[in-house]
Amino acid sequence: MLEKLKIDERAAAERIAAFIRDEISAAGLDGGVIALSGGLDSALAAYLSVRALGPDTVRAYNMPYASSNPSSQEHAQLVASELAIPIEVISITPQIDAYFERFPDATTLRRANKMARERMSVIYDMAKVHHVMVIGTGNKTEAMLGYTTIWGDMAAGIAPIGDLYKAQVRQLAAYLQVPQAIIDKPPSADLWPGQTDEGELGITYEQADAILCNMLELDKDADAMIAEGADAAIVERVFALVRRSTFKRRMPKVCAIDDCRLDS
Repeated sequence: MLEKLKIDERAAAERIAAFIRDEISAAGLDGGVIALSGGLDSALAAYLSVRALGPDTVRAYNMPYASSNPSSQEHAQLVASELAIPIEVISITPQIDAYFERFPDATTLRRANKMARERMSVIYDMAKVHHVMVIGTGNKTEAMLGYTTIWGDMAAGIAPIGDLYKAQVRQLAAYLQVPQAIIDKPPSADLWPGQTDEGELGITYEQADAILCNMLELDKDADAMIAEGADAAIVERVFALVRRSTFKRRMPKVCAIDDCRLDS
């Protein structure tokens, strides 16, 4: 892990917990709800939410598809058990299969994006039922690379770990004693059998974090990194991913019409 990325775990945990409490209180809501996938990011978000709010006002939902790895649900249940929070399993198989009966030739990626958006549709409905905030589980590395589904896993009321690089997610998860089996397993959105984040991205999170840190924290451009010995192909890939996904990290742009008004 790069020295620049190391954080004060206690300070970060307290800052994020206070953020969660303050934002939910300001919204006048009764707690938080998390899509608990069984992965590291959602586990960390759950641990931080319970630290902020206590176990009585945090609810978790695991939303598997028929092809989801059974270990994902097992790890989600493990986190809920460790935190003493309620968890409900809601399968998204019926609605996903019903939709794609109409589009049998849909690509794997198209199906994966639909699953991500379906899960967020369910979690927002549950948030309405319980008058709580949807707590996001995305990290900074994924957001900068665009390795997210817009209006899917990106959708949330708050993003408590959204300023943490993947390496910092691991560091803070270890500090909060997230189960080691979850920390150690290969990162995966579990959108199809055998899928892994790093395999799909074509780079490791360690490589991505190093380049993103140099880009965002040290304000270095691609040429400077390559001149310092970084792999040119990897640097150029990361810069391209960041550039192409800019639209995902902002609200939809509005076309200004001030100069079209009749009284202007």
